[in-house]
Amino acid sequence: MTDQPAPVADVGQLSFEQARDELVRVVAELEQGAPTLEHSLALWERGEALAARCEEWLVGAKQRLDAARNDATNTES
Repeated sequence: MTDQPAPVADVGQLSFEQARDELVRVVAELEQGAPTLEHSLALWERGEALAARCEEWLVGAKQRLDAARNDATNTES
């Protein structure tokens, strides 16, 4: 195992599923214990970024659902 995480895609370009799956991997690696403090910090920072990306997707999905619900309510009136 290396001291640094492998290079990965820019978090902003990941789909929800990609970000979620990588976040699961990062959490598992943190739970097992990284070989160095620097590696642990890099993993933690990546995990924070991935969690934020997942939240962006979820907030966007909620906004789309709310908008669709509002459209459906307005067309029923």
